Amino acid sequence: MSIYLNKDSKVIVQGITGGEGTKHTALMLKCGTQVVGGVNARKAGTTVTHKDADGNDVELPVFGSVKEAMAETGADVSVAFVPPTFTKDACIEAIDAGIGLLVVITEGVPVQDTAEVFAYLDGKSTRMIGPNCPGIITPGEALAGITPATISGSGPVGLVSKSGTLTYQMMFELRDYGFSTAIGIGGDPIVGTTHIDALEAFENDPDTKAIVMIGEIGGDAEERAADYIKDHVTKPVVGYVAGFTAPEGKTMGHAGAIVSGSSGTAQAKKDALEAVGVKVGKTPSETAQLMRDILQSM
Repeated sequence: MSIYLNKDSKVIVQGITGGEGTKHTALMLKCGTQVVGGVNARKAGTTVTHKDADGNDVELPVFGSVKEAMAETGADVSVAFVPPTFTKDACIEAIDAGIGLLVVITEGVPVQDTAEVFAYLDGKSTRMIGPNCPGIITPGEALAGITPATISGSGPVGLVSKSGTLTYQMMFELRDYGFSTAIGIGGDPIVGTTHIDALEAFENDPDTKAIVMIGEIGGDAEERAADYIKDHVTKPVVGYVAGFTAPEGKTMGHAGAIVSGSSGTAQAKKDALEAVGVKVGKTPSETAQLMRDILQSM
């Protein structure tokens, strides 16, 4: 089992002919993902050639629109490698086409654009992950995004993280146990899928036995997740909050990582999570050990 993505998912790539799209299409295919085509209106009707997981050449069609790609291939997932200026239009196109899962990798998307897309999603059938995220991986089955597929195999841990690099580190730290699904939701102030969305999905996934939640300074997403965990999550959760040493009032890396006063600090988030029974590590390695202790006691 997994959340949102599995071996049966059929993936298209918006921006498949660009530099990032080309590189990561190859990597997604290499780990066994069913990439079935791509979208670039200017190159519709052409093909791109890659190698599949067995090293065989695979010729992927390039379509003029997401709607056309879905009709021809049965795709239910789109990964967008589109420049920030065009990301909003690409998202709306995919949502209008009814894609089931839209993974937006692009960094630097204007918050106003993301807000408009987020509002546009209301009542639609599409789940969006991102923007500014590494995407989602179900180890051994499929990858939609840029997470290295060789870090960890499948296992009982569900991982949801604001940070791409911390996603990778936690997967490495717990590689001896493995993951049902690891999802990087992105660090922007507005994202399509929240900690709460992922927690709900992991709670409902019978093969996820425990959950790691990685947050960071800024905003109140982790505090809201703590409230949700208290009321709705029965599985053990461990947490890590990046930014304990961040100076007050300074933007740190991610667009959402802005602290004002005591609001949004790592300590405030740690306190909120611990108040509902979530064990919070002060470092990624300490957090991994907390999870290891839980898994060993099961």
